[in-house]
Amino acid sequence: MTLTKRHILAGFAALMTTAALPASAQSWPDGPVTMIVPWGAGGGTDATARMIASLLEAEIGVPVPVENRTGGSGVIGHSAIADADPDGQTIGVATLEIGTMHNLGLTDLDYTGYTPLGLYNSDPAAIFVHSKSDHEDIASLLEALEASTDRAFKGSGSAQGGVNHLALAGMLMAAGMPADRVAWVPSEGAAPGLQDLAAGGVEVATASLPEAAALMGAGLIRPLAVFSNDRLDIAPDVPTFTEATGHDFSLGSWRGLVAPAGLDPAATEQLIVAIGKVLEAPEYTKFMQDRGYAMQWTTGADFEAFMKASDAALSDTLKAVGLSN
Repeated sequence: MTLTKRHILAGFAALMTTAALPASAQSWPDGPVTMIVPWGAGGGTDATARMIASLLEAEIGVPVPVENRTGGSGVIGHSAIADADPDGQTIGVATLEIGTMHNLGLTDLDYTGYTPLGLYNSDPAAIFVHSKSDHEDIASLLEALEASTDRAFKGSGSAQGGVNHLALAGMLMAAGMPADRVAWVPSEGAAPGLQDLAAGGVEVATASLPEAAALMGAGLIRPLAVFSNDRLDIAPDVPTFTEATGHDFSLGSWRGLVAPAGLDPAATEQLIVAIGKVLEAPEYTKFMQDRGYAMQWTTGADFEAFMKASDAALSDTLKAVGLSN
């Protein structure tokens, strides 16, 4: 076909129209989509994020590199997600700690700093001891803690004010003891806290059962109770804290995917649809089931409502344990 002046002008006009469109209306993704993880390698958040990222690469056709931005009790990584350009090229994993950090005075950031994509996992915490511990059940441990002086025992599993710290503090309060009866040794996630327990550095640790699976399988640590309403299918022999002690208490962690606040609705929808397809993949389902991670996909406004409710509940808990005004 011979190009005429009319063809050239028409093509130029189309090009100028495309260039004039806002970035949000142009093709997404525009290059690699970085996934930021606020916690260290080896923990459950890192493991699930890397599985999702690897499958998302195939779904959207661009690299999805995972960056661990640790430090500041989760502030550094969560802030890196919120501070990124809202163009869909940076997403990240938000965890329960987004509802505790601002209550602890570590940051002004809360759930409103994000565009919610979807909640993909929530797991109750459990309490662990070393495999050679004298405490065979949770009643024995509580008896020893009741008889001990304040802070004679040490525990770990998360940052100060993190979900696993709140799980231990809440357990102590439910049993009628001071929330600080056990000295908390902060860690950058569950994995290093559990490793500290296995090495004998602390007497107890709190984490989800999936996060502790490797060390449990190696015979280095064992769970005494799980902080859930019902026993878990992945560990039916582990009693709930309530049934074993008569004290009513439950608490768990959650993980969701978010983008910076202000992301264009069209790009938001593209991300939600793409991630939703990933979470239906057989590889993902097998990965989560093999590790005992609960699966769900609660998106958009429903996820935002969940984060708001979690924030309010955690604020109350932190005040009760004296970590927040």
